[in-house]
Formats: sequence, C-alpha cells, structure tokens
Amino acid sequence: MHTHIFPEKISDKAVEAVGSFYGIKMQRKGTSKDLVEDGGKIGVTKYLVSSTATKPSQVSSINHFISQAVKTNSEFIGFGSLHPKSENIEKDIEEIFDLKLSGIKLHPDFQEFNLDDPITYNMFDLCQGKLPFLIHMGDNRYTYSQPWRLLSILEKFPKLVVIAAHLGGYTMWTRLKTPYLSHPRIYMDTSSSLPFLSPEEAVYLIRKHGIAKVFFGTDYPMWDHVGEFERFMKLPLTDKEKEMILCTNAKSFLLQCHNN
Repeated sequence: MHTHIFPEKISDKAVEAVGSFYGIKMQRKGTSKDLVEDGGKIGVTKYLVSSTATKPSQVSSINHFISQAVKTNSEFIGFGSLHPKSENIEKDIEEIFDLKLSGIKLHPDFQEFNLDDPITYNMFDLCQGKLPFLIHMGDNRYTYSQPWRLLSILEKFPKLVVIAAHLGGYTMWTRLKTPYLSHPRIYMDTSSSLPFLSPEEAVYLIRKHGIAKVFFGTDYPMWDHVGEFERFMKLPLTDKEKEMILCTNAKSFLLQCHNN
C-alpha cells in the first residue's frame, strides 16, 4: 500500500534524489517492471503506486504517467499527485477523476508546504468524501508534516480520510499521542518504519491505532520487498493480524473508498 514508480528515462535520477534527501541507500530501481519483479518474490498481487509532484507544473504529467502505468499493469492501483500551490487545483482534481485514479499522494516535505496551511483548504474540501489521501507524515528535520497538523486538517474537513504513512510519523514514533493514534479517519502503513523500530515498538503502535486500520507498505524503491516482508513477519502479531495487515484491511479500505 505504499510504492513509488518513475518513468524509466528518469528513474535513476529520481531514485538517487530520494535517497539523498533521506541519506539512505535506495534498494531498487523505481520502475514499474522492477517493482513487479521485486514484489513477486514475496507473492504480492496488488501495489498502490504513486509519485510526487515537487512543482505544480509536474502534476498533470505525473498523473498521466500513473494512469498509463495502471492501464498497462493490472496489478497496480494508482494514486495521483496534487500540489496545493497550483493555480489550477480544480482542473487538476477533475483530471484525477477523469483518469480514474483511486486517491491522492502528498509529500509536504518534498513539496514544501505546511499540511494545515490555508492554501491546502480548497484541495481538501474538493476531495473530502470522494478520494482518500496517502500523506507522508513526520520527520524530525522539518515541520511541514507534523502529526498535529493532520489533526488540525481533519477537524476542518469531517469527511476527509487519510493514510498517515510510516506508522503515522517518520522518525517521530515516540512522540505520537493517543488522539492521533486512535483517530477514526486516520489509517496507517508500515512503510519506512520497521527498519528503525524494534518489533515490540512497532506492534505497540499498530495495536494502539487498531489492527484493522494498518496496511503493509514497503516504500519501494527505498526498501526491497523481501527485506520488509521478513521484518514484518518477525513482529509478535497473530497469524490473523498479519493476514489483515498484509491483505484484508487494504481490500476493505479500497472497496469502501470506491463505494463512497
């Protein structure tokens, strides 16, 4: 429920840029072909794919790229990109609907906007109740995507549903508070968390939030599927809980979003 793909002609450059931003050696190539090959090693049959527009001018081209990738790969579920500083946000959202993308991916740190800045209000208002958001959350180097900013947005937009990536707050897990962890319209994924947390710490966050609201994610190409799956399977969860996080939660979530 958390992967990134790039056009082959820029994939090397894009992967290098992401790795440099985090100071982490990227594990994979970042192409559609490589994603399916890597995920196939652990039996993945569906991938939520996305890419981030770091500038408003990139939004349309990225969304067409993701749409084409979904058409070409039956395994893919596509989330489009938006940039709140776009002067054509209504047109951008209409295009996401026309392309039949299933949600929206935001990365406030890459895109350099505060999640609760008033410039985001129109975007969230137009999408609430219609499309879910997958949002990068946390990073103690920046304040753009602090968890309290998401709580502020959810108060203003009562139909907004968000997947808070990286178990709700990259590098900030010890600071996450109960109102955030237990919020009814926040879901979470495991991406870019398990390499940094002990199994006990990860399970505490997962259970505090609620097993039914957590999804397995790799943050591909940052991490490879085999390594992330091995880390996940070492978590002290029951077989039923693991099945939910690996599969059934995502199916239920995406079906519910589609029906809405």
